[in-house]
Amino acid sequence: MSLPSPLTLLRTRLGWLAGLPALALIGVGTAYLAVPSIEDQIARAAAEVARTTGEGQPEPWLRVRVEGRDLVAAGEAPQAPEREAVIGRLAGIEGARRLIDRTGIIEEASPFVWTVERPAADRLESAGSRPAEIGAFELAQRLKPVLPREATLEDRTRAARGAPPDFPDAAAYAVERMGDLTTGSVATVNDTVISIRGAAASLAGYDALRAALTRPPEGFSLGAIEILPPVVADIRLTVERRPDGSLELGGHVASPEAREAIRAAAEEAAEGAAIDDRMQDARGLGLDAPTLATALLKLAALLHEGRVAYEGGLVSVSGNALDAGAVGEIEALMRDGLPAGVKAGSVALTSKPISPYVLRVRRGAERVSVSGHLPDEAARETLLARLRARLFREPVQDKSRLAPGAPDGFATATGAGLDALTTLSGGELTISGTRLTLSGTSLYPEAAARLSRTLPAAMPAGWSATVSVSGSEPTTRLDAGECGRRLSERVAAHPLRFAPGSTALAADFYPVLDAVAALARDCPSERIEIVGHLDPPNAKPAESDPVAADAARESAPKPKPAPPKKTDNKAGKDDKKGPKTEKAEAKPPASEKPEPSPAETGADLARARALAVVDYLQKAGVPLDRATAADGAPPLSERQGIGLALRS
Repeated sequence: MSLPSPLTLLRTRLGWLAGLPALALIGVGTAYLAVPSIEDQIARAAAEVARTTGEGQPEPWLRVRVEGRDLVAAGEAPQAPEREAVIGRLAGIEGARRLIDRTGIIEEASPFVWTVERPAADRLESAGSRPAEIGAFELAQRLKPVLPREATLEDRTRAARGAPPDFPDAAAYAVERMGDLTTGSVATVNDTVISIRGAAASLAGYDALRAALTRPPEGFSLGAIEILPPVVADIRLTVERRPDGSLELGGHVASPEAREAIRAAAEEAAEGAAIDDRMQDARGLGLDAPTLATALLKLAALLHEGRVAYEGGLVSVSGNALDAGAVGEIEALMRDGLPAGVKAGSVALTSKPISPYVLRVRRGAERVSVSGHLPDEAARETLLARLRARLFREPVQDKSRLAPGAPDGFATATGAGLDALTTLSGGELTISGTRLTLSGTSLYPEAAARLSRTLPAAMPAGWSATVSVSGSEPTTRLDAGECGRRLSERVAAHPLRFAPGSTALAADFYPVLDAVAALARDCPSERIEIVGHLDPPNAKPAESDPVAADAARESAPKPKPAPPKKTDNKAGKDDKKGPKTEKAEAKPPASEKPEPSPAETGADLARARALAVVDYLQKAGVPLDRATAADGAPPLSERQGIGLALRS
């Protein structure tokens, strides 16, 4: 047998080499086509195992994901044996390389906590516990309609028992709030309490959130709500002043604290007039809104009617100034009174004659404020002196301005109104043109009714007065013994002593006398008797006080006119001269007029002091017949001070 030639061997070897790539391609193709088939088989087998876990459940509790030839199992089994059986079946799937077990067993969750977070504009993530009675798919379907637009929900919860009733309603409520919040916001349902933290995405969204937060789902309440206002690039702040003195606040405010500070400043500027708060919650970069608002309110206080606005980084003023002098004051504030970094804008002001001519005096618990206009400096000094003579405890804050235009009778009407205001425990006097309005509270209904009669009668011709004064009814009615005990408590620690030679009430009298007047209201069957006191021996009289002297003269009882003398008709023409001759004869010559004895002078001074106390109590509202100077009682010593006693 002959051997193959070398050429034949070479040809054979080259043929085998040429066929190897084809064999390789055939092998690779076979493997490539076979692997998907194996993965599909694994996925179908795992899906069948998961499907069977839904028997007797809202939906299959097992969730299986195939990664190559690996299985990732998740979900919570109702019981441990069921979980073990399912894991065993998954591990036995032919072709699976590895099983990653992330399953668990449904347990009781207490507290039951579920959270939803917005990590990105297009994605929400839920975590915590999900009710075992509701499947994950069913819950997702319940939440889908309230998801933010173009956002998906990624469920990372675990099934658990212990969810509150109507949990899906609370979860939907929380998810819906995410639509008005920026990324990073979180809502939590903790048993039956819903809490939300985040920042509003827009002004409209913030308003929607505030409205929704008033209506939580039935059976649930709101816990911590920490929602920041939206950031607004073009921040605004406006103050509008109306002719009646009321203020309208507009623009943006960054926080409840800032709003409260701005409202407090507005109430100070309005001095009792209405405040219409229309500010919206919003944040501006680097803006101190309360400081800016204070500057705007100072400008608005110089307007009779108009608008002050911070817009586009500039402050502008327009409207009718209070008076001619206010125009220059506004221009000065715009130049030198704005906060750092705030620039002045346009100023468009007019100055019209003051109509109506307005004056307001407000008596509060801590001070008396005067605002509006007075005709001249003399009228201002007269008004302040009248107030300070009658209101000893409250400081007087004068914000009045001087301008012509007061109507005829202004001084008379103002004086009568001030006298009435000082008898109230609190109130306000407003003069607008020739109309006077008094409102407030009196200690006694009788005093309130008396003012309704006397104040209109005191108005000058062409003026009208409206009185809206309420009288406080006694909260309790005390018996005589309790009334006496409380009176002793009020005066024992604070004896009332006048300065030597004076009938002017000292500043420390008023808290005591006010307490006595209030006590008299609760002791309607008791009468207060006052006994004056003498000066110490050889005491040097204090310097005279004109205001106190006037008050003493006002409080002193007016002498009753003497009855007419009977005359003899036979006297003829001399009848008219008879009384004059008799009066002249009754008056001794100056050189023969006896000087009063020191004792008599002391008794008269003590009685004048008692009458000064009576006058104050009556002005405080004590009825005229229930506060009197004691008749026939001897004066007390300076050490004893003024005596006050109750008589049934």
